[in-house]
Amino acid sequence: MQILKIIALLIEYPDDALWESRDEALSLIAQDAPVLLPFARQHLGAPLLDKQAEWCEVFERGRATSLLLFEHVHAESRDRGQAMVDLMGQYEKAGLQLDCRELPDYLPLYLEYLSIVTDDEAREGLQNVAPILALIGGRLKQRGVAHYQLFDALLSLAGSRLTSDSVAKQVSGEKRDDTRQALDAVWEEEQVKFIEDNATSCDSSPMQQYQRRFSQDVAPQYVDVSAGGQK
Repeated sequence: MQILKIIALLIEYPDDALWESRDEALSLIAQDAPVLLPFARQHLGAPLLDKQAEWCEVFERGRATSLLLFEHVHAESRDRGQAMVDLMGQYEKAGLQLDCRELPDYLPLYLEYLSIVTDDEAREGLQNVAPILALIGGRLKQRGVAHYQLFDALLSLAGSRLTSDSVAKQVSGEKRDDTRQALDAVWEEEQVKFIEDNATSCDSSPMQQYQRRFSQDVAPQYVDVSAGGQK
């Protein structure tokens, strides 16, 4: 599903490469996912710097809209490490190589992986994370962020009956973790470490920085993956 690569780029941090190839991207969207054209035209038609600042506000403040999939399932539990290893194995089997800056559960990376496997495997991969996609999409919609449309599109491609509206009741009762008060609380409680024990440039930077950043954050509510709502 080539469209998954396009959606991944639209979810990813905006960069020069995408803005320079916006016409090609819009052409592919018009062909494979015309329902996303209004979003894509507005997104790619805005100044790059504005979209970069917006992305940081949406996806870099708090855990609730994190693009790290396992954050919404395993959080900091020991199960997360094994899940990372298993996912890395899938990537390697498909011939996808990661560098030390990339975490395997980063949604755009996961979508890139699904874009190079068979359509059936891609649908199954999307179905496996459908509850997470619905949860993130629901939070984005509740906050008035147009990116929720991308998550609904992924759920549609998965053949799931879940949408961003499926978790509206749950999301409405959540405590926001991206407010100034919540972020100030994290800053006040966080312990600063200047030297990481046994750290290396590749195995310590992304994961440990992420864990330190959210170690005292307000924990979001997680979607009930055992609930019905999928085909």
